[in-house]
Amino acid sequence: MSRHTDRAGLAPVRTRAELDALLTAAAPRGRTAVVMTMGALHDGHATLVRAARRHVGPDGFVTVTVFVNPLQFGAGEDLDRYPRTLDADLAVAAEAGADAVFAPGVDEVYPGGEPQVRITAGPMGERLEGAARPGHFDGMLTVVAKLLHLTRPDAAFFGQKDAQQLALIRRMARDLNFPVEIVGVPTVREPDGLALSSRNRYLSAPERRTALALSAALFAARDRLAAQYALRERAGAAPASLGRAEALSKLGESRAAADAHAVAAAAPAAAADAVRAAARAVLTDAERAEPALVLDYLALVDPADFTEVPGDHAGPAILALAARVGTTRLIDNLPLAFEGAAPAARDGEAAPAAPGAST
Repeated sequence: MSRHTDRAGLAPVRTRAELDALLTAAAPRGRTAVVMTMGALHDGHATLVRAARRHVGPDGFVTVTVFVNPLQFGAGEDLDRYPRTLDADLAVAAEAGADAVFAPGVDEVYPGGEPQVRITAGPMGERLEGAARPGHFDGMLTVVAKLLHLTRPDAAFFGQKDAQQLALIRRMARDLNFPVEIVGVPTVREPDGLALSSRNRYLSAPERRTALALSAALFAARDRLAAQYALRERAGAAPASLGRAEALSKLGESRAAADAHAVAAAAPAAAADAVRAAARAVLTDAERAEPALVLDYLALVDPADFTEVPGDHAGPAILALAARVGTTRLIDNLPLAFEGAAPAARDGEAAPAAPGAST
């Protein structure tokens, strides 16, 4: 029987020596994986552990790390009040399929005090979250690098909710030749749409209602993008002429909808701007709510480097945002895919359907 089935007996691994002994004993069994956390485990973390377990199979070895890393907290941030719930974390990790929970103290991870040599996140680490939290990503990458060395995984699993973190870890692994596969797992949401986070517990009931604007803004943007392409496709089904509105009306559309289709076909390059506007409208309403949402940033970025994309962007993008509600700071994001601009149709010809659209 592999250790992860012995859920009642999972105990924390406190030292590097003990962890090394476990990993050495597990080496002949097969593949290894790690899920890095700061504790206060919820179903989002459990989803990562389950994904890691599926990846390595029943004979593989899954390590969960629980370590509140002081290097990635800035002045005035919530290091001291960050929840520590190790007993509950052990139960969640065991139930999800972990073989070991490495829960070291600060002195075990940084035995000589704060490290003199650290990983630098580079230009990507200075944008969005990096601009809002200077030094955060340097501290995050430094501890991730140390934990990758200590846990020796074939694969490491991280949540898409921390999209910029995931992108930086992938970049570090590639640039510094870490022999590990970095696996991203989609964001897990609560039934009302709020992305699961250890910080959600700080929200009062009124604050939580306001906080729902984060996911609502993302979903509004996603729906606007889908509508933009649906309109373009349907507009392309009608002749490109002065009779476009009448032709679309014969397909069961109202004149207003027909006009919208014509606009969608005529200016497909504005999809990225339309997405930003849809999200911004939801957030603007939340900024007037009580309690109010205080927006840190809303950005539509290239996942390769987290720079803002232009209005005519084609390809993958991430719509990312961060805001405060009361004293709690929350982040969320949604991956989106932008199609290329549809070629203009000559008068009397049907415009071609958007890429990927059914014909």
